[in-house]
Amino acid sequence: MDKTENTGDKALPGTIPELRQSIDSIDDEILSLINRRLSLALKIGKLKATNGNQVIDTTRESSIINRLVKQNAGPLDNRVLHHMYSEIMAASRELQRPQHIAFLGPEATFTHIAAMNHFGHSVTFSPQASIRDIFYEVEKGTFHYGVVPVENSIEGSVNYTLDLFFESGLKVCAEIYQSISHDLLSNETRLEDINTIYSHPHAFAQCRHWLRKNLPTVTLAECSSTAHAAQLASEQKGAAAIASKEAAQIYEIEIMADAIEDLSRNITRFLVIGKDKIGPTGNDKTSIMFATGHVPGALYKALKPLADSGVNMDKLESRPAKHENWNYFFFVDIEGHIDDPNVSKTFEQMEKICTFIKCLGSYPREKNS
Repeated sequence: MDKTENTGDKALPGTIPELRQSIDSIDDEILSLINRRLSLALKIGKLKATNGNQVIDTTRESSIINRLVKQNAGPLDNRVLHHMYSEIMAASRELQRPQHIAFLGPEATFTHIAAMNHFGHSVTFSPQASIRDIFYEVEKGTFHYGVVPVENSIEGSVNYTLDLFFESGLKVCAEIYQSISHDLLSNETRLEDINTIYSHPHAFAQCRHWLRKNLPTVTLAECSSTAHAAQLASEQKGAAAIASKEAAQIYEIEIMADAIEDLSRNITRFLVIGKDKIGPTGNDKTSIMFATGHVPGALYKALKPLADSGVNMDKLESRPAKHENWNYFFFVDIEGHIDDPNVSKTFEQMEKICTFIKCLGSYPREKNS
């Protein structure tokens, strides 16, 4: 009978049936422990309900993941560990209180994929037609959280999302960095049989070289999303779409060519918006929105407290003010939590200088940022 290679553990049985029997025993134990964990989470949920606490505790969840990553000796990959525990914690939250998450739809958009990667598959996801709809429905309480795109490493900022923060009272509760990869989807089997390709304008721009080389004469038809493009291509003869692998699965269309984007490092940053204030984790980011007077040196004076206090600035973005011509709002991401003494003091100093300022939220810093 075949033997497995020597693992160095003399206590392990040596035959394949024996090893599989050990795996079955471990699986039984894992299942029992997961259910035990969920039972404890359910009890915590009841206590949260009694005390009026929020169900999602991002600070606690981040500390669990970070602690386990430090303890992980392998061979389990840390990314797999993160995914596994995200699903377990999503199931815990769903037991405590069913979660409803709004995202920019339809299904299989990259916003949907980012939302599933962050919240797990146990929650209820609801597609929305626009970013404004997401803000409105979360503010109204229809959904607990919303997921919106805010910037892309190639295309830059999603200005509409930034503009909506001026009129919204919602907080940034988390950030998500999602790698973007585009596939060519079609039910045709040959490239020469494709006469129309559907996709979002950004996807066309990001796959321009591949399209010019392989399908230079086809008609490019713009859609509101890559997911909608996949749906259209699945219904039409001679059509294709540039979309994600997840879209291929949902709309039952074949992948004709994968990873056709011109640049491999294409990442979109998404924000989770909601009403919760997230506690400090020790590795946080704070987003601030402010405006200054239209006078020389105003921006320098507004940012000077950051330099004086040694608070590191990750990003600075300007947007024209809608209510006044030739005036601008500024968005800045800084390291640290608003409850950190140096960040809090810096914010107070900026308040004295700026004509308008508000903290959009402090949240755990994603490892890709």
